Parts: sequence; C-alpha cells; structure tokens
Amino acid sequence: MAPSAFTIAEDYTSLCLKTVSSVDNNFVHADSHGGHVASNLIGDALKVRVESVDQDTCGAGEEDAFFVADLGEVYRQHIRWKKNLARVKPHYAVKCNPDPQVLRLLAELGTGFDCASKAEIEQVLKMGIDPSRIIYAQPCKTKSYVRYAAQHGVKQMTFDNADELYKTKQLFPGAELFLRILTDDSASLCRLSQKFGASLDSTADLLELAKKLELNVVGVAFHVGSGASDPKAFLKAVQDARFVFDQAASIGIEMHTLDVGGGFCGDTFEPMAEVLSEALDVYFPPHIRVIGEPGRYYVSAAFTIACHVIARRTVADATLGTTSYMLYLNDGVYGNFSSIIFDHQNPVPLVLKCGDRLLYNTRRSGYDTPTVTEYSIWGPTCDGIDVISQSCTFTETVDVGDWLYFEDMGAYTKCSATRFNGFTDSHDVVYVSSEPGATALLGL
Repeated sequence: MAPSAFTIAEDYTSLCLKTVSSVDNNFVHADSHGGHVASNLIGDALKVRVESVDQDTCGAGEEDAFFVADLGEVYRQHIRWKKNLARVKPHYAVKCNPDPQVLRLLAELGTGFDCASKAEIEQVLKMGIDPSRIIYAQPCKTKSYVRYAAQHGVKQMTFDNADELYKTKQLFPGAELFLRILTDDSASLCRLSQKFGASLDSTADLLELAKKLELNVVGVAFHVGSGASDPKAFLKAVQDARFVFDQAASIGIEMHTLDVGGGFCGDTFEPMAEVLSEALDVYFPPHIRVIGEPGRYYVSAAFTIACHVIARRTVADATLGTTSYMLYLNDGVYGNFSSIIFDHQNPVPLVLKCGDRLLYNTRRSGYDTPTVTEYSIWGPTCDGIDVISQSCTFTETVDVGDWLYFEDMGAYTKCSATRFNGFTDSHDVVYVSSEPGATALLGL
C-alpha cells in the first residue's frame, strides 16, 4: 500500500526508490528530484518515441503529436503550495486538464476537486473520491446535473443569483451553498466577472432570499480570473468576502468556509500567495475553513508536446534575397494548441529532431553566432486561422519528417481539442516521474 500523502510530504527528502531507466508501461521513474532529473527524463521519453517513428513506413497516425507529462512537477507544485499557502486547501480545477494520472496523483496527495459539470463530477467520483472533497463550482447549473449531484452526495456548490436559489430549493434543498461574489479580474488572462459573480449591492438580498427559502449558505466564493497577475486583486476580494460574511452574520447565517477560487500561476505564485495569506490572516480568523481552485498552477509546466512536421513550403523573397519556410505540423489551434485562442497563450516552438540529430534542451554557447532561418508554424487543418507562430527563427533547416516540441502545454490544451477536419482529439501521453514522492504515491 502506498504511504499517505502526509507521510510523503513530511518525509520528503528521505525517500529513496529504485531507479528504472527505461520506458515501462508508459512510465519513466527517477531516483532523485529536481529540474535536472526532470529534463533528462522528458528528453529520454521524447527521444524513445520519435526515434521509433519512420515517416516512410509508419501506419496512419503513428506519427501523431504526443505529450510527455512529468508527474514529479505536479508533486513539486503541491509541496510549493503547502509551503506558501498552508491554510488554503487546494481543490484542483478539473476543467484545466482532466488527465487521469494527474487526478490520481492529486487524489493521493489529499486535494479536493473543483468540478463544473456532471462529466467532471462523475470522473472524480469513479476514482473513489468522497463527494465531500468535490465542489460543484458552477454558479449557473443544468437542472439534470444538479439532480445528479444530489443523488451522489456532492453537496458543495456555488450560486450568484436568485434564480439559482429557487432551482436549488426545488432540486437539492440540502446543498451547501457558496455565494460567489463579483471581483476585479481586469489583470487576468481570462476574465470571468463578465459572466459570473454577484455584485455587493445584491448580496444582502440574495442572503435574505436564501434564508427565506431555508437554504444552507455555508460560505463565500470568488475568482480573480484565470491566470491573474495582480496580487492586489486577492486583497480586495478577501475584503469584499469579509463584508459578505458580516452581512450574513447580521441576519443569523453563520458561514464557515471561504473559497478563494483560482488564478494562480507558477511564475507569480509566491507574491500572490504572500498577499493572499496576509489578507486571510487579517480578515478571517483561524476557525474559518479556506479552500482554493488552482488549475494551471499544477499542470502547466508538467506537460511537453512533440509535433511532427508533415509539410513544408518555401517562401523566397527575390527583392530581399531571403528564403523562409512555412512549416505545417500535425497539431494546431483546433487541437492541443486551442490554448492560443481560448487561453491567450503563445507557445514557443523548439526543434526536437532535425534529420538524425536530437536537439532537445540544447543550448549554444554565447560565442556562437549561427545563421538563423525564419519560419512560420501552421496547424494541419484547412482553416487560415490555424497558425501556431507567425514568425520564429531556428539555426537548423527544418524539413518534412522533423519534430518540434513545445513546453508548458499542460493547461487548457488537450481538454479543449476538437476533431475539426477529421483530425484526432486524442493524443498519447508518456508519463515520467522526476520525484520519488510522486512515484511512491502512484505505486509505480
């Protein structure tokens, strides 16, 4: 039986597991932790896969794009969260990336889960997760989904309007409700306040209605926007939540939980966590339970995608005397690069394999002044908007049959891929684990 999440976290540095040096059932393991080991494992997994593909003899689809996922990165992010936001119990936003191995690891680590639909709730419940670890964080819910939640004991859910309260009274009067309030999310990648959140001038009436309907409002929820960048947004949101807590108390509703939502990013996490932690300590006493809904924070950097160059078009400029190339990949914005459109991302193309050379994670010395060639990178569909990069440069001359790779492809990528033009929306994932803790929890 795998050790508990708490044992792993407390005894993090003393774990020692046997090294497995080859790909085994789509998993690669490591005997130590850190970025260097992660890079080696990811590079080895990419190499094994691309070298197994012969474009001239492979079957249809064998050269499809694929992911390499380092579950050790997810584990490290969890340790980082516990260090900087110990008071906030993470409820992973399943919508961000519902990868089954990610969910399994997070379940073993003891997180909760933020679900926004019946399918997401069902996926988590099928893993044997207790329904008390799920929050149905969707203020405007489908009636049949509410019935499903009620039938399976998923009590925690959000609301932000009177119609939702009447719906809840009819379908799930025993629900534990969180009043989602409006926040300033102007500094986020994806703004949510245009669609969700009750303004502070409406919260008193909503609380009064909930009391009249004899519904159980247990807390306040907010979301400062996906991919938030302004720490002050958390401060203001916590202050507003305190105001609503006090409103509720004044009419006899004793709330016990605050949901601080998502918006956390890996590169700005510490300053955001510092502001949030200080605000929580100032405005909410220790007996108030606090949860959060991180998504991209956990998985963005954990996934790397490799794509095959399926076609190339030469663009010669006689006036300038230059030659550039249009490269066509077997994945694009209708597939795993949907994050370009939906999540405002700008994936950076890197050369993985050029001819017989494997170039993963190669860096030229500062004394090199190589000649570079300009490229534009396109997806495989017939739509002109299917462009991954309008302009990039490589020192290599990339041709058909070569491979590119893109890092930081774990958030809002494969979860929103489509089958437009008949291209697949299902791509293989090769899992590696650069952390002994993650390896132990998953029983690998």
